[in-house]
Amino acid sequence: MPDLIVSASAPQAGIAIAAAITTDLVAEIRSRHDLSPLVTAAVGRLTTGAALLGVALKGSERITLQMSGDGPVGSIAADAWLLEPDVLGARGYAANPHADLPLNAKGKFDVAGVIGAGSLQVTKSHDVGQPYVGVVPFYSGEVAEDIASYLINSEQIPSVVALGVLANPNGVRAAGGVLAQVLPGADERAIAALEERALAMPPVTKLIDEGADAHALLQALAGPIELRAHRTLEIRFSCTCTREKVEAALLSMGADELRSLADERSESEASCEFCKKRYVFTADELRQLAQRIA
Repeated sequence: MPDLIVSASAPQAGIAIAAAITTDLVAEIRSRHDLSPLVTAAVGRLTTGAALLGVALKGSERITLQMSGDGPVGSIAADAWLLEPDVLGARGYAANPHADLPLNAKGKFDVAGVIGAGSLQVTKSHDVGQPYVGVVPFYSGEVAEDIASYLINSEQIPSVVALGVLANPNGVRAAGGVLAQVLPGADERAIAALEERALAMPPVTKLIDEGADAHALLQALAGPIELRAHRTLEIRFSCTCTREKVEAALLSMGADELRSLADERSESEASCEFCKKRYVFTADELRQLAQRIA
């Protein structure tokens, strides 16, 4: 069963909900970057959050989340975009993939501690025009609460966000999340009811580990509320890096620097920070690039 994200709304209750299973996606990111279990939890939560926000994307739109803090991991980032009309691509990375800390006082991964104090940046790129960028200081550093803080402070959308990753040194057992947003015109009772359901809901990783799919996560948060299905998307790990993009980055270094690299070594290597794909350029290829901008 592939990773899926499903969305639905309850107009009579004034809410919209999306739920995602991202176990395979997070496992792929962990494997590509050799993430520690703690960093797997942090990057997995952020990537799941990007996927949940990405359920509303259209065309070539893209959403990117970056958390930059003063903790051992440095920064983490994730983004999501439509690969196909019914397929969402997503990816994530960490500046320090091997960062680690002891479990927190609750016996859980200390995601807030490994990220530290800092800010969340959300970038939305549209088909036309300049991208929208919103930045908010961390609310807790636990990712889910920080995304909810961004939504209320930057987009004025009261929301409930629950994200989870169950990981250990052997891999990822469960990953996913839910995002519920209050629709325009909803009254305070809708917000209160949503918060009550979120508090009563078991952890998403427990539900997923016990066999819950994305539809079951939706229902767990909605409770008795009648939902109207909207969209189902498959989620896949994907990356947009290409050799041409790496060449463009090399060209930005300037002709002199490229010639210097060519003189120093027979081959130079660049790797994508998101997927870790390696791109090798020979000394002759670097000299040819230098000639293009000489």
